[in-house]
Amino acid sequence: MTLDEVLHKVGEHPVRLAMVTGGEPLIQDETPQLVRRLIASGYTVLVETNGSLDIGVLPDETIRIVDMKCPDSGMADRMLLLNLHKVRKCDEVKFVISSRQDYLWAKEKVLTYSLPERTTVLFSPAHGMLDLRKLAGWIIEDHLDCVLQLQLHKIIWPERQRGV
Repeated sequence: MTLDEVLHKVGEHPVRLAMVTGGEPLIQDETPQLVRRLIASGYTVLVETNGSLDIGVLPDETIRIVDMKCPDSGMADRMLLLNLHKVRKCDEVKFVISSRQDYLWAKEKVLTYSLPERTTVLFSPAHGMLDLRKLAGWIIEDHLDCVLQLQLHKIIWPERQRGV
């Protein structure tokens, strides 16, 4: 679709909030331009990125949700840590935690980059891999300033794989 077609399609819905997401939206060269045009059209725009590309290409008005991959994902070495210097109060940094090793890695990033003072930090247990009570306990023990984020649809409807 062209940018005009995307904007037309978005305009068909009675909402003023748009989230740009996908595998990695910043791979598309047109993403910053799309975001600028959405903002110019009066939308609040969120971009959910996997953290591997520079979030600095996005307009200042964008709310950026940076998903930092932890070691158990096998993708931690692909993260652009420079992004952690660029987050602001309106942004979020999300860590999906699969193990104690992941937790310790994420905690180190949170403290090293002083994230709680600069942005919202989300810790989410990887579904089916880490008991949410364990993660909650670690956060409480360490007095870590972050939000425990749960995928409620997976808790409420565990039998459904998609479409919730």
